[in-house]
Amino acid sequence: MNGGVAAKPWLFEPCVGVQLIALGFAIACGGSSKPPQVVPSAANTTMINRDGRRIGTAAVLPSSLSGLLVLKLTGVPPGTHGLHLHTNGVCDPPNFDTSGPHYEPGSRKHGSKNPAGPHAGDMPNVVSRADSSVDTTLAIPASVVSAIGSGRAARSLVLHAGPDDLATDPSGNSGARFACGVLER
Repeated sequence: MNGGVAAKPWLFEPCVGVQLIALGFAIACGGSSKPPQVVPSAANTTMINRDGRRIGTAAVLPSSLSGLLVLKLTGVPPGTHGLHLHTNGVCDPPNFDTSGPHYEPGSRKHGSKNPAGPHAGDMPNVVSRADSSVDTTLAIPASVVSAIGSGRAARSLVLHAGPDDLATDPSGNSGARFACGVLER
């Protein structure tokens, strides 16, 4: 006994302790002995800024119920920025108007806080750090993943200069289009 607590000598035996820790990790992680699988992206793009310079990448990863958008950017002014999937798979700088409106196959309005919203292409705001980088992963609906096609069915991902208020139609008062990339399968 050590201060009223019984010592468990088997925890301090090197082999037994390591084996118990490994067993705990295996149980906690699903117990699978299969090696991890690489998930191929459903779509990816190089993001460009208003000057046409490459500032990073975006990739859409599918899953059975939803998807993930992995965004890695540099040179983005620090702060909060609106992010949207746009209808057209075209990104002509400097204003990216060729990307068209937000992707919305129905008649919903912009914003998750709008009672008539959101657009299918509305996404959460992203934050650029003090070093002007964005490194984030967002959960996105499966319907957005499946909406990304090739050729005329490609879509564009647009990062805005300011934050999206998540309510005001058509684009949440998120300011000018700062960066764009064509997502295509």
